[in-house]
Amino acid sequence: MSIWQASLVFIVSAGILVQAGAALAAYGDQIAERMRLSRLFVGTLLLAFATSLPELVTDITAARAGAPDLAVGDLFGSSMANMAVLAIIDLLHRGRVWPTVELGHARVAAVAIAFTALAALSIHMPPAAKLGWVGVTPILIFVFYIAAAAWFRRTPLMQRRLIEPKGIPIQAPTGWSRDAARVSTRGLWIRFGAAAGAVLLTAPFMTLSVKAIADATGIAQTFLGAALLAVTTSLPELIASLAAVRIGSYDLAVGNLFGSNVANMSVLLFADLAYTDGPILTAVAPTQIVAALGSILLMAIAVAAIVGDSETRARRLEPDAVVLLVAYVGALVAVALAR
Repeated sequence: MSIWQASLVFIVSAGILVQAGAALAAYGDQIAERMRLSRLFVGTLLLAFATSLPELVTDITAARAGAPDLAVGDLFGSSMANMAVLAIIDLLHRGRVWPTVELGHARVAAVAIAFTALAALSIHMPPAAKLGWVGVTPILIFVFYIAAAAWFRRTPLMQRRLIEPKGIPIQAPTGWSRDAARVSTRGLWIRFGAAAGAVLLTAPFMTLSVKAIADATGIAQTFLGAALLAVTTSLPELIASLAAVRIGSYDLAVGNLFGSNVANMSVLLFADLAYTDGPILTAVAPTQIVAALGSILLMAIAVAAIVGDSETRARRLEPDAVVLLVAYVGALVAVALAR
């Protein structure tokens, strides 16, 4: 593809992902309501898995195309982008999101940080044991991911005392659409699956378009993966989280973002399976560690902001969200300058 054809494919693919992300949030919220499941659990697992499908297909496609840095960079960059999305939804709905969600999100964030640290250590260390051509670290992360899913399901909720920020009006959520409310539970699952399928089918085209842009412009795959591709594959998380906040499902929105970061690291196994030249984490540039540390830093800031005292927030400014966005930009600059 020429750079203009690649750009057109990229724009069309991004548009489809936006529409699918909004549908996933609406149907995911209703599934939680109908089945009486915690929004944190549904966001962390069901919605996070669906919105992480672009990363799954994208990184398999990139690995099979011989672009390991694009694949791994997309995963670390997507984790960073998800934290920027968390800051954006807090800025747009200040006083409604972070002070109201369950403290149990800190558990999910801790697992995401641990998985990311394991991947970063595997890049830094000499080649370790492997099964066939697949590294041991991605296998361990995937096994721990399954165990963590069971842990999230069984652990009790951690409700917090709601403190309404002074001087900040809290708007009532709009709720889901009347059309969706009339759909049967089975119909909700079918529509949720259809939206997830749209995400799954669109992601490969977007990946190949970004690779074509990288080849045409000469921009490093590590930076393109952590920036352009990661932001695009995080569009479902952005749209789904914004839609979830709009209908009042704050835990669904935040659980989707932290849960997606956990799911991103489990995707390493599938990327490694697709990259048949050896363990994928040993094939990437050392600069990927910068992206990994950036995502860990952003998740740590986000957790500190969520569990902090909401009464310290300013009337017209959300300092925690601003710090998170500034840190995100700084992390991208560090990735771009890393050698």
